[in-house]
Amino acid sequence: MTAVSMPHVMPTYGRLPIALTHGDGCRVWDTDGREYLDGLGGIAVNTLGHKHPKLVAALQDQVTKMIHCCNYYQVPLQEELARMLVERSGLTNVFFCNSGLEANEAALKIARKYGHDKGIDRAEVVVCERAFHGRSIATLSATGNPKVHQGFEPLVEGFVRVKFNDIDSLRAVADSHPNITAVFMETVQGEGGIHPARIEYLQAVRQLCDDKGWLLMLDEVQCGVGRTGKWFAHQWAGIQPDVMPLAKGLGSGVPVGAVVCGPRAAHVLKPGNHGSTFGGNPLSMRAGVETIKIMEEEGLLANAGRVGQHLMSALERELGKVAGVTEVRGQGLMIGIELDRPCGVILSRAMEAGLLLSVTADKVIRLVPPLILTTEEADQIVAILAPLVRQFLSEPAVA
Repeated sequence: MTAVSMPHVMPTYGRLPIALTHGDGCRVWDTDGREYLDGLGGIAVNTLGHKHPKLVAALQDQVTKMIHCCNYYQVPLQEELARMLVERSGLTNVFFCNSGLEANEAALKIARKYGHDKGIDRAEVVVCERAFHGRSIATLSATGNPKVHQGFEPLVEGFVRVKFNDIDSLRAVADSHPNITAVFMETVQGEGGIHPARIEYLQAVRQLCDDKGWLLMLDEVQCGVGRTGKWFAHQWAGIQPDVMPLAKGLGSGVPVGAVVCGPRAAHVLKPGNHGSTFGGNPLSMRAGVETIKIMEEEGLLANAGRVGQHLMSALERELGKVAGVTEVRGQGLMIGIELDRPCGVILSRAMEAGLLLSVTADKVIRLVPPLILTTEEADQIVAILAPLVRQFLSEPAVA
């Protein structure tokens, strides 16, 4: 493999020694011409895979017209994408930004402003253990991973942490914290190890928020936009949030973030309260519009559900009874394989075998491939990954 020197780029990532040059569908190639099956999708970003002909044509067309227009002016493509998101979520309106971190920052500002509007000067937001909401000062403070916090203290105040999927933990803080204005949680914890919220838990949290007058803010940055087989993961529970941050797969690789709000939160932010220079520019909006259109034309929600279940079943069959495999879990094409020991080495071993994936929460192999993945490609993922996992678990555990 040919390593690429990057001495002028800040060393904020532990990069693997390959550089990708191009892709097609669920396949990518590096500078040596070596082919890989993409089981990572740019971390749940490449919804339509690589080089989708309809998306390529639409983006080429948009580039010839206008890439950027600031928000001093009306941007019709913003309204088109906002309408599509509102119609598919049942919510009210949308704010556009550039990333999941920015969408989560906007959600936190909404929670605080909502509290101030109710006369709560020091609003508190409930967040969950194992959560990941971003790496800005506010979103890392909301994140439930001490490793992310280290070196960046003091953290932002105003967060109350509870156990995920534990309604009693939430009810306990409800009784002791009168300044709570919102509950902020991922519908499926991604970086925390692919932990889906249980349906009955989501329903109970929704009811408690209604009873208390709190905002329910569901971070669907990674699990939204069809990844679980529905447009938004919370729809499996038959509920609606008040605030829903989105990003990652919404633009199929073009950076776009969004905060979709329901009636309780839709008009909290007024002119001057929030903004974004690049957010909602015509190119990113066209990417979002075309992504949703293509997903519907090609039945990708159903595909995510069908192929995801096929992949989960195959992984369970091949690995479920292997000593050292704790659990295979997930929803749709968002799947985690938890081992009983740290398994970061699987990242490079899979790459060497021609499969791209990630390891998160130290012990969880994460698969979030493009939503165009076929059952044949899912079988190829299993054929590559299962022997690697078995081999890894047969080796002496490293202390």
